[in-house]
Amino acid sequence: MIKVVAALIENDGKFLIAKRSTGDKNVLGKWEFPGGKVKENESELKAIEREIKEEFEIDVKAKEFVTNNIFKYPEKEVDLKLYKCNYINGTIKLHDHLEYKWVSKNDLLNYDLASADINLAMFVKENL
Repeated sequence: MIKVVAALIENDGKFLIAKRSTGDKNVLGKWEFPGGKVKENESELKAIEREIKEEFEIDVKAKEFVTNNIFKYPEKEVDLKLYKCNYINGTIKLHDHLEYKWVSKNDLLNYDLASADINLAMFVKENL
């Protein structure tokens, strides 16, 4: 099981999603809540802050666990955990994504989301 964390970053009532341009073939070209794998001996909160800094060059503070989804791709299983994060500073610069958007919770499911992110988006839409 691969531990993966994702950031739920809110700005003016909209949430950050990004379209993947690098990495695993299962998520290539798909929209996702940004994040990445947790390294050995790394806390999930630190992992999400590190991943957002690496992929977007912005600083966030991971605050609280929201929900998770255990998803089986054909060749692996991931436990994707979503955390609320506060934006601290920086201007978004893309490294692993083609584009990003700020999307209302009601519009999240209108995007071609990575399979593991769909249940997270449904939870956000229904509960936040």
